[in-house]
Amino acid sequence: MILSASTPTASSQANASVLCHGNPRFADANLARIARTEGPEAAWLAAFKRDGVRCAAGVSGDFAVALNDGQGRIYLAVDRFAIRTLCYRQDGHQLRFAQRADELISQDAEREAQIDPQAIFDYLYFHMIPSPRTIFRDVLRLPPAHYALFEGGELEVSPYWTASFHEDHHSSFESFRATFRQLLKDSVATQLGQLDPSKVGCFLSGGTDSSTVAGMLGAVSEQAANSYSIGFDAAGYDEMAYARIAAKHFKTRHHEYYVTPEDLVRSIAEVAAHYDQPFGNSSALPAFYCAKVARADGREKMLAGDGGDELFGGNSRYAKQRVFGWYQHLPEPLRNGLMEPMLERRALSKVPLLRKAASYVEQAKVPMPDRLQMYNLLLRLGTEQVLTADFLAQVDSTAPAEQQRAVWSQAKDGKAIDQVLAFDWRYTLAENDLPKVVGTTQLAGVAVGFPMLDERLLEFSLRLPADYKLKGLKLRWFFKEALRGFLPDEIISKKKQGFGLPFGVWATQHSGLRSLAEDSLNSLARRGIVRADFIRSLLAEKLAEHPGYYGEMVWILMMLEQWLQAKAPKYGLS
Repeated sequence: MILSASTPTASSQANASVLCHGNPRFADANLARIARTEGPEAAWLAAFKRDGVRCAAGVSGDFAVALNDGQGRIYLAVDRFAIRTLCYRQDGHQLRFAQRADELISQDAEREAQIDPQAIFDYLYFHMIPSPRTIFRDVLRLPPAHYALFEGGELEVSPYWTASFHEDHHSSFESFRATFRQLLKDSVATQLGQLDPSKVGCFLSGGTDSSTVAGMLGAVSEQAANSYSIGFDAAGYDEMAYARIAAKHFKTRHHEYYVTPEDLVRSIAEVAAHYDQPFGNSSALPAFYCAKVARADGREKMLAGDGGDELFGGNSRYAKQRVFGWYQHLPEPLRNGLMEPMLERRALSKVPLLRKAASYVEQAKVPMPDRLQMYNLLLRLGTEQVLTADFLAQVDSTAPAEQQRAVWSQAKDGKAIDQVLAFDWRYTLAENDLPKVVGTTQLAGVAVGFPMLDERLLEFSLRLPADYKLKGLKLRWFFKEALRGFLPDEIISKKKQGFGLPFGVWATQHSGLRSLAEDSLNSLARRGIVRADFIRSLLAEKLAEHPGYYGEMVWILMMLEQWLQAKAPKYGLS
């Protein structure tokens, strides 16, 4: 059994043993008492003895636990959003586990490590590798809100919790608002804990979530919060003006850092190598510099605003998917007998309005969640145009979509918006945004907390009426109205932008960054994964034509190659 040597605590009772990581909070009063008096390890043992594999359902907070009950059973579990992670590999009648996938490889001297081609395909499709697969063959990652039970040489993996939406139509808006504001304050207070407030900072992008956390941190600590913002000297990418509005409004001790192309050249290899598998979220680099600046200032923990969009309906695609959903409510004779045949006529495609209508119908006809991937970068470019035939022969190109359909089907009891939110909890939060922040803060040497993902706010969001999240086409209506008067009006009314890195633009302007990208992609071309002619065209033509769009593919391929260069030689991989 393996858990990170730097952070675990361990306990044993007779032949039983527990390794746990994170900050578990036990809902049961008796288990909470055991955790306080004897430690969380003893509480986990008591919980498993009493509740079996469902024991993690009564535990909140961020956690990863590995438990041997002394009777031949090994139990693994991670929190609802997999903020803490566990990877595992079955070797015959033994189960090995670790926080990182590469820890299960580096300590294995008996077998040659192998990269899984399917994982590389998944990475190019998603820009990360969703659980349960990892980059390594036979090494799996426990999905969020899942447990694994190993007994008698047999492994069972299953969810211990799935989202269940139960709308509260009895409470008034005023009641919801009062509860919500108090829960926000409580969740920030929980993250602050007994820490010296001067040692805690917060990310501040100028959006509603980070601004709310900054304001609540000041209110809870009763002193000016230390806020940190990242800017970019590139038109259309910099949101520092909104961060400054929030900082001024909440009177934070505000710190700013402008990331430069030189910063990327210095740190791309370091950030890529830090992850236990390829990770392609480009905002990892600015997040790293933000955390790095905070650490240099003496901050020991950072609070992040991730989760607000996904719990309360803040992403623009939620409104977009609602518009597409309206099409299905049209009478079938109108759709199939008139609209679709008319819009399929090529002669009409030259009429701008009809061309737009045809695009709408094309997307609206595709069922969810497949519709979410209609603009998938790999699919739009064409898998056969991007990837070599030899590589494609080793993978199942339908596997990512099949996995997403299975996850989509798990949230059945909510409205359409709720199903999209629950889907995003897996793919946007647990598999992408949270690993980005957890990984980069770890690299910078600071801890991180996510107040928006507090279990009390999660439960609150589950009972919030669907039209409070998306009211007509108004994103996160309740969140904004409930915080009106607390947040600056400019923050509430600002258009959703996101936290993009101007990599493509910079790669066409900065010689050092361009050289790093070209060297990385040319090296990757020799591995037989991506077609050499596609890489030549991408670098020589496509990137200059549309830096923002094609720059994303350059970034994804560059980070893959940078990871392979750092990790493959260590594990004896070609």
